[in-house]
Amino acid sequence: MDRPSVVPPVGASVPRVDGVAKVTGRARYLDDLDAPGAWHGVTVRSRVAHGTFDALERDPAFDWSQVVVATAADVPGRNVILLIEEDQIALVPIGGRVMHHDEALALVAAPTRALAYAAAAALKPKVTPRPAVFDMDEALTAQVKLYGDDNVFKKFLIRKGHTTDDEIEQVFATAHRVVEGTYATSPQEQMYIEPQAMMAEWDGDRCFIVGSMQCPYYVHKAMKVFLGVGPDGVVITQSVTGGGFGGKEEYPSMLAAHVATLAKKAGRAVKMVYERDEDIAATTKRHPARTTYRTALDAQGNILAIDVDVLMDGGAYLTLSPVVLSRGVLHAAGPYKCPVTRVRGRCVATNHPPHGAFRGFGAPQTTFAYERQMDKIARTLGEDPLACRKRLALRSGDTTSTGQLLGFSVGTDECIAAIEQVAGPPPVRDGVGPTGAPVKRGRGVCFYFHGAGFTGSGEQRLAGRATVAVTVDGGFEVRSSSTDIGQGAITMFIQIAAASLGVDPALVTVIDPSTALVPDSGPTVASRTCMVVGGLVQQASTALRDELVAWGAQTGHGGTLDPTAPPSGGASPRARATLAELAHAHAKTAGERAVTKQYEPPPGIHFDDATYTGAAYPCYGWAACLVDVSVDVDTYEVTIDRCVQAIDVGKAINPVIVKGQIEGGTLQALGWAVLENIIYKDGRVANANMTNCIVPTFADAPDLETILIEVPYPFGPSGAKGVGEIPMDGPAAAVANAVEDALGVPFDALPISPEAVAATRSQWRHS
Repeated sequence: MDRPSVVPPVGASVPRVDGVAKVTGRARYLDDLDAPGAWHGVTVRSRVAHGTFDALERDPAFDWSQVVVATAADVPGRNVILLIEEDQIALVPIGGRVMHHDEALALVAAPTRALAYAAAAALKPKVTPRPAVFDMDEALTAQVKLYGDDNVFKKFLIRKGHTTDDEIEQVFATAHRVVEGTYATSPQEQMYIEPQAMMAEWDGDRCFIVGSMQCPYYVHKAMKVFLGVGPDGVVITQSVTGGGFGGKEEYPSMLAAHVATLAKKAGRAVKMVYERDEDIAATTKRHPARTTYRTALDAQGNILAIDVDVLMDGGAYLTLSPVVLSRGVLHAAGPYKCPVTRVRGRCVATNHPPHGAFRGFGAPQTTFAYERQMDKIARTLGEDPLACRKRLALRSGDTTSTGQLLGFSVGTDECIAAIEQVAGPPPVRDGVGPTGAPVKRGRGVCFYFHGAGFTGSGEQRLAGRATVAVTVDGGFEVRSSSTDIGQGAITMFIQIAAASLGVDPALVTVIDPSTALVPDSGPTVASRTCMVVGGLVQQASTALRDELVAWGAQTGHGGTLDPTAPPSGGASPRARATLAELAHAHAKTAGERAVTKQYEPPPGIHFDDATYTGAAYPCYGWAACLVDVSVDVDTYEVTIDRCVQAIDVGKAINPVIVKGQIEGGTLQALGWAVLENIIYKDGRVANANMTNCIVPTFADAPDLETILIEVPYPFGPSGAKGVGEIPMDGPAAAVANAVEDALGVPFDALPISPEAVAATRSQWRHS
């Protein structure tokens, strides 16, 4: 018999279900897994950014009898990594076109990793270089064609106010003030703890692939085409995954293709685990972007019009660039009231390694732009930066740049008020740092939003499903392809299911995601796991509970009391049946019982993909951020002294996990602001190791303050909405605003490195 939980499942910070296994080392990541006789795989890569693959020569002195070499000729099906389009190949064929440095040309498998590396070194690819393109503006000239006739992967246009270009220009021509700016953001490496890792094994004509990933069904979709098999011809299973941040969204399909090809040719299981330098050099990064901004103001300081042009570098292949650009342009006008808006967006092809998914997914790039622009507006008006944002911010009843009418779950006032309450006096501008060096201090703020869930009609097209079941042993099981990549999804699903079923969370388990065992819930991306899939888990759990209660009443197992009520001393066993007892009785007499729910959009949610108008997202998360910085006037280093984030999460299913998500994303954003950057040299990642591809550590973490705001989303589980991405979007802009406050010089490009500060020293020393 189950007993009532000590604390309610939802809203309580119950311990992470997977926490003990991870901190004690019992969790088994891909590199911990072995199959009998498994070999190790290694990739042979191009050292040319753009060229023609002429030949693959083997060193005749090497003993090739001990290894297996696979090329494009060994691909079992079609040599393509299917995602949005079919432009990316898994292995460049002889005579084919190399599109980026470190592109895969061949594969090697051997009994040991050392032998595999030795064999790879004995292979000599011959590539004839071709003119390469590394600059976005050069790509737009299309003198070297990399994609189509214009090198543009995707373009978008958003208009609000039904205005023509001439009418928009007239608004700007007659405005009281026009504020302009151009803002640049850098590429960023995800730097997940566990590198890319995958293992494949064939059983007859069926391929089994297990690995570190975010989206098993993305890999399944790609492998059906690549391997030339039907839905049952390949099984994809997620292993324990050490972080993703978007970097394990689309790229695992590439690695799955490689291990499956090697395993097929070797006739045995093959494992591939990237070294860190290979992982940084070859995998996807955040898209670099340049955003040009104009804002027209009236005499009272209200916004009359916003005109934005967003340009992103997609790299060599399309990957997820269209949807990254989509989210970027949809957020580009910011969470501010404006009757006339034009947002143009383009993503271009270059010979950089492909850029792809990264936490925030295009929104951080444009959030940096609009929040730097808002600071310029406040300075132009002589207005307090936070007060200016508060005055102009969107609220319920307002419309976004796509014309979406905001109704429920708009946390604008709550987030801003939380920052106002804790802000305190700003730091004294001139002072002395901890080492005794002179510093200049400043404060920056930002206000921002993030659409939760897939853009537009994406969720309807995905039609994600989740199942909750009573198993044959009488327990409760959640079945979903949503993966836990460190964000606490397993624990969150258990809490939601337990609360809806009315049982102790200890009675609920979450099955490991495998395409042979779980329905397609959609990808673990876009701040949708809790809000969308968690909502399906809630619906399925509630329906299962109702079915068990009805079954108990029909069969006489349920008694007359609420099946979720705790037993009372003198009641008969029949009268005090709990849902757990009903589940065991059902399992014993009728076997498994499962309920599956499929996503349906909330009422009134409609988006026109052709015109890019309507409800771009079911709801938005809202956030305000305050940052205090110190700038060392000798070394030009920027130190972040304090960072406060107030974020509207709808409902915190597990407050400790939610705060951990926010603080992790915040630190990632702060690192992007002052430390992180990918340096390309002739298309090659020049800083492909952790000694010079810097990410923040605990030593770099400032005093982080996290304020959870709960303005419930009525269609989310217990009111919850997405939280995974939003903390990444805003803090970099707040840092830039704070550094300008400290030095009196604008910083409109990331990162704000010591070199960037030093370049302005003559200006700020006289400011």
